Amino acid sequence: MTVDDASRVTITAIAREAGVSVPTVSRVLNGRSDVSPQTRERVEAILREHGYRRRTSRNRVAAGLIDLVFNDLDSPWAVEIIRGVEEVAHSTGIGTVVSAIHGQPASARQWLQNLRARATDGVIFVTSDLTPPLYAELRRLNIPLAVVDPAGVPGIDVPTIGATNWAGGLSATEHLLSLGHRRIGFIAGPKRLLCSRARLDGYGAGLAGAGLEIDPELIQQGDFYHESGCAGADALLALDRPPTAIFASSDQMAFGAYEAVRRRGLRVPDDISVVGFDDLPESRWTSPPLTTVRQPLAEMGLLAARTVLRMAQGEDIETPRFELATELVVRDSSAAPAGH
Repeated sequence: MTVDDASRVTITAIAREAGVSVPTVSRVLNGRSDVSPQTRERVEAILREHGYRRRTSRNRVAAGLIDLVFNDLDSPWAVEIIRGVEEVAHSTGIGTVVSAIHGQPASARQWLQNLRARATDGVIFVTSDLTPPLYAELRRLNIPLAVVDPAGVPGIDVPTIGATNWAGGLSATEHLLSLGHRRIGFIAGPKRLLCSRARLDGYGAGLAGAGLEIDPELIQQGDFYHESGCAGADALLALDRPPTAIFASSDQMAFGAYEAVRRRGLRVPDDISVVGFDDLPESRWTSPPLTTVRQPLAEMGLLAARTVLRMAQGEDIETPRFELATELVVRDSSAAPAGH
C-alpha cells in the first residue's frame, strides 16, 4: 500500500491490506469484542505500521457551516438537493453556503481561495468534476468531503451519494414496453455524468429483455435542460419512422419534449407517450401529469449532509457508495400506442 503520509491512510486501505472488510477494521478501532484474536492482531499491526490515526474532531463542527457546491444552479433539482441539506443544517443549528462553479477551472480556483479564508465543517459537491488538484487541496486542508452524483469516480475514500439510476432507466423502459411500445426514443443526459450513462444502460437493458436491439437513430443527446429535450424530441418526431414513446432522462427534458409534441400538432399520450426522470414537484402539475422515475433528491442531499458531519466528528464512513432507491411514478403521460 502506498500512501503519502500517515494522515492520509484510510480505513478502506487498511481493510484491503489486511484482507478484511471495512466494518471489521472499524470494530477493531472501536475496541469491539466480536473480532477473532488473529484478525485483531493482524489489523492492529497494519494500523501501527502505517501510523493510522482516526480523524479527530480537532476544530471540526466549530465553523457552523456546510459548503454545497454545484456546477450550475439553474435547475429545480438543485433546489430539491438544497432542501435536503438545509433540513440537516437547520436541525443541527448550522448554516449552508451554496456556490456554483459553472464547470470553469477559474471559478473552482476562486471558490477554493474563498474557502481557505474561512472555516467549514464539510464540503458537498453535486454533479461537479472533482479534479485531482481540487481533491488534493481539500485533503491537505483535512476537510470532510462527499460527492452527490459524481461526474467520474472520486478518490476511494470519498463517500458518494446517488440513486439507482440503472434500475430507474430499466423500470421506465419496461413500463413503456408493457404498454405495447416497441420504438422507444431516448433523450440522454450529459455523457460525462455517471448517472446519465447508467440511465442509458438501463434503457438498453430493458430493450434487450424484450428481445430488441438499441437503434442509434432513436437516441438523442441532451443536457438535462428543457431546450435539449425539445430539440431531441423534435429530431425523433421527424424520423421517417418516429417512435411511439419517448423516455427523457430528466423531467426538464421531458417538459421540453411536451413542447416539441405540441408544436407538431400532436398530443401526449394520444399520439406519443412521454416518460421523464426525477419526479420534480411540477411533474404532477403538467398537462398531462408526467409519468416519471422518482429520484429521491432531497433525501440524497440530506444523506450527504449527515455524512460530512459524521466525518467532521471523527467517524469513519464504512460504506463509500450510497445508492438510494428510485421508483416509477405512473401518471397520465404514458399509454398504449395508438391503434394498439
